[in-house]
Amino acid sequence: MELKLDGKTALVTGASRGIGLAIVQALAAEGVRVAACARTASEPLLEATSLTRQVDLTVPAQATELVDWALAELGGIDILVNNVGASPARTDGFQAISDDDWQYAFELNFFSAVRTTRAALPSLLERRGTVINIGSVNSRLPLPRLIDYSAAKAALASFGKSLADEVGEAGVRVNTISPGPTRTAVWTATDGMAAGLAKSAGIDHEEFLAQVPAMTGMNTGQFTEPAEMAVLVALLASGRVPNMNGSDLILDGGMLKQL
Repeated sequence: MELKLDGKTALVTGASRGIGLAIVQALAAEGVRVAACARTASEPLLEATSLTRQVDLTVPAQATELVDWALAELGGIDILVNNVGASPARTDGFQAISDDDWQYAFELNFFSAVRTTRAALPSLLERRGTVINIGSVNSRLPLPRLIDYSAAKAALASFGKSLADEVGEAGVRVNTISPGPTRTAVWTATDGMAAGLAKSAGIDHEEFLAQVPAMTGMNTGQFTEPAEMAVLVALLASGRVPNMNGSDLILDGGMLKQL
């Protein structure tokens, strides 16, 4: 399928690894000029695009600075991918989560997208572009150990739908993609969340990962791969499905089949 993305421009946040990196690589392969940001620019990201910037999007002013930089480098933004986010496990329960913890979760997973979108919207309106938010199944499946993250991602999904309704008639499409367990460092890192859970359960890390699809009800029996997310982003960015607006696409291996 010809996506006709050659010559388009994109800004991707949280792009150093995992889903964000896969999105940058996929868009670049389609001929998109991609500007990307991360707190630390990884070697694979620098290989995928020369237009990288180190930012911390939990700092409000840096969202505007990022977009100003991207506009200067690209001349305009056709595609905005709000990918930055993280889900620290709250293993000590709700009472142990401070106001600062809640604020940080929302700054990183919600307000980063709000501010970046606000700054980029004039260019997106001018170019009839698209916004793609990377959400999470936890917006629909809130878990106690991810209580603040789940709430922030639910807010992000709602934000996407509301904005789509406002700017749809002006030609800007806003959609969300919500993955389930995805093979990223959150799961694979030896010092990450999954490794800690495996240790607590008294089993090997790899053995634990092999059990995750069954434990979470993923009837495909496998993790989502970052490249699958990137395929969906490229399709939404292409405009080949122009009547998809305000949607929340679930990519979870059948995990949320009850909804």
